[in-house]
Amino acid sequence: MYDNSYDPYMYDSTTNALSSGEAAGIVLATMIFILIFALIFYVVFAIFLGMIFKKAGIESWKAWVPVYNNWIMLEMGDEPGWWSILAFIPGVNIVAAVFMYIAMYRIGLKFGKDGVFVLLAIFLTPVWLIWLAVDKTAVWNPSAVNSGSTPAAPSQPAAM
Repeated sequence: MYDNSYDPYMYDSTTNALSSGEAAGIVLATMIFILIFALIFYVVFAIFLGMIFKKAGIESWKAWVPVYNNWIMLEMGDEPGWWSILAFIPGVNIVAAVFMYIAMYRIGLKFGKDGVFVLLAIFLTPVWLIWLAVDKTAVWNPSAVNSGSTPAAPSQPAAM
């Protein structure tokens, strides 16, 4: 009979397994990395959102307050700000996201951008944000979008 206790090619799972301390260290390092990345993203987001708020005549400190900054963005786009609170409810958050994108569409129009600019907001929100913040040609015009009225119906030609 073959004795495999001294076979150098035999896989020994006990020597390659992570100890519980090593696994906890990897999890902790991953969590710290994610936290640092999220913090950097939040700071960059708040800086550029503050620049947009300043262009619109809103105090830039409001960009640093979580949830309230979304409330202000919704109101900039002529949408009710309370959608930012309803965004915490599962299922309703999808509807709140739609209202946020509608607000972003209107914000883009108020900054003189084309309607297609909203695609950038939907698919690449950080690029949309940075673009509006640093674009020197983007000037805030709150009357560019008249959300309260519907377009006039085309007039009928006079009967002969």
